[in-house]
Amino acid sequence: MKDNRQGKTKTSTIALGGICLALTLVFVFIGSIVPGIELTMFAISSLFVAVMIMESGVRGGIILYAAAVLLGLILVPNKLAMIPYGFFFGYYGILKYFIEKLPKGLLQIIIKLAFFALVMCVGILAFKELLLGSISLPDYPTAILIIAGIVMMLLYDYIYTLLINFYLKRIKNRGADNIKLS
Repeated sequence: MKDNRQGKTKTSTIALGGICLALTLVFVFIGSIVPGIELTMFAISSLFVAVMIMESGVRGGIILYAAAVLLGLILVPNKLAMIPYGFFFGYYGILKYFIEKLPKGLLQIIIKLAFFALVMCVGILAFKELLLGSISLPDYPTAILIIAGIVMMLLYDYIYTLLINFYLKRIKNRGADNIKLS
C-alpha cells in the first residue's frame, strides 16, 4: 500500500518512525546519564520529530513524540530526564511546524517569544530543580534569567531551522544514497 508522500510505502514510513524513535531514545538516554550535556542531547533528540513531520506529516510527528515519551518513561533510567523532553524539546518540532504556517514572520516571532517566555516562567518558577538538574544558575533576578533563557531558545530555534534546511537540501532531496561526507 502506498501513501501519498512521494510514493513511500506504509512499511517504509513505519521503519523510518522506528529509526527516529530509536535515535530519539538514544539521545534522551545519553542526556539522562552524562552530566553537563543534558540540554544538548535533548535538543538533538527533538530533531527526529521534525524529520517525521517532513517525511510522513504531522500525525507521524505526534505519534513519534508520544511513543518517545512513553518508551522513555519505561527505558530511561533517570525518569526525571524525561521532563525536559516531554515538557519542551519533544513537541517543539510540532509546535514550530504550526507556528511557521502563519503568514507573517513577525507574528511567528511574537508567538515564539510568548511561548518561550511561558516555558521559561513555568520552568524556572515551578520546575527549576527538575529541568536544570545539576546546572546552577547565577543569582540574578528571575526576570533576567527568563530573558536570557528566551534568547537561548531563539538561538535554539535558529539552529533547529538550519538543521531542518540541511536535512531538506542534503538528505531528503538528494536521497540518503547520495550523501557525501567529504
